[in-house]
Amino acid sequence: MAAKEIRTYKIASIPGDGIGPEVVNVTIDVLKSLQDILGTYKLDFTELDWGTARYKKTGKYMPADGLDTLKTFDAGLFGAVGAPDVPDHISLWELLLAMRGPLQLYANVRPVKNFPNVPSLLKDVQDGDIDWVLVRENSEGEYCGQGGRTHRGTPWEIATEVSVFTHVGVERIMRFAFEIARSRPRKLLTVVTKSNAMRHGMVLWDEVAAEVAKDFPDVKWDKMLVDAMTVRMAAKPKSLDTIVGTNLHMDILSDLAAALAGSIGIAASSNLDPTRKNPSIFEPVHGSAFDITGKGVANPVATLWCASEMLAWIGEKEAAAILLQAVEDICSQGICTPDLGGNVGTIEFGQAVVQAIEKTVG
Repeated sequence: MAAKEIRTYKIASIPGDGIGPEVVNVTIDVLKSLQDILGTYKLDFTELDWGTARYKKTGKYMPADGLDTLKTFDAGLFGAVGAPDVPDHISLWELLLAMRGPLQLYANVRPVKNFPNVPSLLKDVQDGDIDWVLVRENSEGEYCGQGGRTHRGTPWEIATEVSVFTHVGVERIMRFAFEIARSRPRKLLTVVTKSNAMRHGMVLWDEVAAEVAKDFPDVKWDKMLVDAMTVRMAAKPKSLDTIVGTNLHMDILSDLAAALAGSIGIAASSNLDPTRKNPSIFEPVHGSAFDITGKGVANPVATLWCASEMLAWIGEKEAAAILLQAVEDICSQGICTPDLGGNVGTIEFGQAVVQAIEKTVG
């Protein structure tokens, strides 16, 4: 009898800074246990030392051929970047944004939901009231990198930050968001805008949304100013499902969404190249969190959720569903890290997830 073929995927591990290594290492342990239990695929991890420690030694967060290196992988699992003694704009632009832009990871997807029995900041929220997919345009808008500073050190010093919106950039993220909405049971999309004050780029954003909507007659969509959107998220969470917005707007709203659902520690994100020409990068939203680094209490839920999204993206949807369900079950049993009101540590949580997987797959 021929041996069963095992599907193999090359995964770049970039633990980075702060709690990044803690949550990434636990997640990799869980992923290895999951693959051993299922026995149908294998993840071949290679750790890359890209982070602040490398920057302090070499002056670079990633090597000159870093993007070429990434292109040899099927996907990447990223931890966090940033340190108290390095300005944030340096660490972000030298590593994370240095991957997102050149690799055209233009769709940033951030799923958020409130797990059963996990406390929410909203007093009347019920299980399932928050079940959103936030789609963030990830390549242009306010984070395109255009602008500069002149007349430094004078009273008339000028700093400009130019928001760039292109028809092709807006159209591709809108189509992606409408496709996500179409794939979900409610087929509902909210387009976040600020076209009342930003009369050029955001008016183009609105116009393209209306154009694309014509190709998705089965999707019900509406438009919401970003400031009013914050109120709607808190006051009427069940009225929302899929949400699309600009780079800056969704950066802010996704943190709010995670907090409303329970904690920033559960916020996952996927930096996707929907064309699949380049590997996609999966990262928790919480950042390096140096205030709890080394204490063993970092919440790995976001990174585990990222791992589930990564498995689904590379084609292992059964494994992805098993992993996410195990994470949800454990949290729902009150086995949580302190940010969710529990008392277990990072490693203990990972071990509990593995036990839940073993019980499920049996």
